[in-house]
Order: sequence, then C-alpha cells, then structure tokens
Amino acid sequence: MEIAHIEGATRILGESQGYRGLPIIDTDFDGSPAMVSEWQMSDEERARIAAGKSLFLWVMGTQHPPVMMVVENDRCPFTKEMFA
Repeated sequence: MEIAHIEGATRILGESQGYRGLPIIDTDFDGSPAMVSEWQMSDEERARIAAGKSLFLWVMGTQHPPVMMVVENDRCPFTKEMFA
C-alpha cells in the first residue's frame, strides 16, 4: 500500500525523524483525540483482497494503541455513525 496525501492534512508524522512522512488529520472520535491517514491499494493488492486474502495492520513498538481500519464509503470517515 502507498501512503496517500489525505485532503485537509493538519501535519506530517515521522518526516523529521527521517521516515517517509505520513500526512494525517488531527480530529476527534466520540470525544477522544484521533489521527486519520489515507492509504491507497495497488491493483494487485485489490485483487488479492477480492480473492479472500487478509489485510494486516502492523503497529511498531511494544504498546498497541486503539486503532481502526475502514474502507472508504459515502459517509464522512471521521464520524462514529459510519461504523454502526
């Protein structure tokens, strides 16, 4: 997957530490601070998912923060209602 430049990004994570920058939007999710990034799949990755392969989330380090992964839909990706 490739990092996408999410529209409305409020900052770039990791760039000052020498990593490839990750544009994020700082937002709120049900009263808790949240950060949202956007990723784009290649055609090959889409085909593997369509064929039933799994999508894995890697979190670097030893502490696992709360995370979510969602697929884009017609509703705003920053509201709790889209997950209901």
